[in-house]
Amino acid sequence: MNRQNLCKACDGSGLLMDDEEWRYTCSVCGGDGVMSMGESPEPEKPFSVDENNRTLE
Repeated sequence: MNRQNLCKACDGSGLLMDDEEWRYTCSVCGGDGVMSMGESPEPEKPFSVDENNRTLE
């Protein structure tokens, strides 16, 4: 896999971790760990968060 295509937010793992070490799907790459050339890092639709700013699935 080309290092340049790895998601910079999750470093290619597809998971993010918050301060309390909860792991959740990367909202930038959608969990696949790869950002293709021209792919937007913005989510397709808004997502909900809780009072601690964690994404709700």
